[in-house]
Amino acid sequence: MKTKLFLATIALLAIFTSCDKDEETFKVPEVTAPANTTIEMGTSTDLSFTFTSEAGYKSSALTTTNGASTIKTDAAKGATSGTIVVTYTAGNTIGAGAVTLTLTDDKDQTGSVTAVISVVEEELVIAVTGNISQNTTWETGKVYLLESRIAVTSGITLTIQPGVIVKGQAGTGANATALVIARGGRLLAEGTADSPIIFTSVADEIMPGQIASPNLDPDLNGLWGGLLILGNAPISADASSVQIEGIPASDQNGLYGGDNAADNSGIIRFISIRHGGANIGEGNEINGLTLGGVGSGTIIENVEVIANQDDGIEFFGGTVNVKNVIVWNTGDDAIDTDQSWAGTLDNFIVVNPGDECFELDGPEGAMKAGHVIKNGSVLADNAEGLVDLDDNSIIEMKDVYFTHMTAGQDFDLNPTGLTASGIQATLPAAANVTDFFKAGSDAFVTVVAEGANTVGATVSAFSNWTWAHESGALSGL
Repeated sequence: MKTKLFLATIALLAIFTSCDKDEETFKVPEVTAPANTTIEMGTSTDLSFTFTSEAGYKSSALTTTNGASTIKTDAAKGATSGTIVVTYTAGNTIGAGAVTLTLTDDKDQTGSVTAVISVVEEELVIAVTGNISQNTTWETGKVYLLESRIAVTSGITLTIQPGVIVKGQAGTGANATALVIARGGRLLAEGTADSPIIFTSVADEIMPGQIASPNLDPDLNGLWGGLLILGNAPISADASSVQIEGIPASDQNGLYGGDNAADNSGIIRFISIRHGGANIGEGNEINGLTLGGVGSGTIIENVEVIANQDDGIEFFGGTVNVKNVIVWNTGDDAIDTDQSWAGTLDNFIVVNPGDECFELDGPEGAMKAGHVIKNGSVLADNAEGLVDLDDNSIIEMKDVYFTHMTAGQDFDLNPTGLTASGIQATLPAAANVTDFFKAGSDAFVTVVAEGANTVGATVSAFSNWTWAHESGALSGL
């Protein structure tokens, strides 16, 4: 009897031991939230939640306030520890947002934690205080404030989205503000006809969505620097690479020139550059758009330059082609070419420059190349002169119309390197063609009545996106 009782006891103990094993307890999951973070309305951020789960990971669920969230990176099934990454997109209400992550283990136990997010108003004006040394995007709807001379350094790309406004702080000398695309750097500034990119002064109250300045006149200049694009294409100078004018010699980002004719400095489309040309020294101002050794791999089209204290666009060698350009109210020359630029300017309008409509210089070194200027309309107005050439200038000019001329303006030389055809001009009353086109250049000019020209710019290319068009400055063309 005792033996039977002993065996029954042993059997009961075995059953109880088996039950205890089946009912082994596991800690509930423990989840740790990331540190509190702050983001702008409508933007997204990734939140990393860490966990431990003795019973193994089964699933997780999210509860979100003031926004939306999704699991970007889930944990492995059965994992006893790990990280779950959640993407949170803020709503449009300023204040607190939250994401609660609830984790369920293989025993259907749960643990949860809440990450807190501060949602703030979108920052629309962003200060740029130092050189750009990593790939960067400036976003539509925002204003970027240049606090100093800013360089996009070699190997780096700056992308500017449509509608962005870039404003330069006031400054002269070494403190003049400018955006410099250094050799090897790239600018992708691709505006559109509906949403151009505007470079202007901090004094300009213009905001995204506007074309005309609400407070500055279109002849006010010298308020900031300008845009400089520098490349590795050949130049005709006393060295294969030299320092660009307008940038102190101490700044190595100002070097340009090289041996790569197809060099690519990026894409520039539908941009307007205004109120620039700050003085950095006696007789040394920054151009609206400076192109130094820029190669043919670069795309530049649909450019407006308004009220620059120095030249509108100045080419220093290089091979880049440029089309659809308007230069209005410059303090110096509208178009200036130097150091054997070997590209083409196609479809352009010049309106009221302060000095020459064109200053077209010859080679300055051993390399000799010429450029083509075609399909343009020139409203000389108060300019000092029409075309200023050197004895060694190498130019092909064709299908260009000159009008709004006044006494004293002239096409001053007819160098052997000049080829001209299809040049038409409307003269002031009682004037002779030789009063304006000197040194035998009258031979390739046809005098026409106002509005009767058959050559010149395609004005429709400048509709809608330019201040010049909106102001009526192009009426009559």
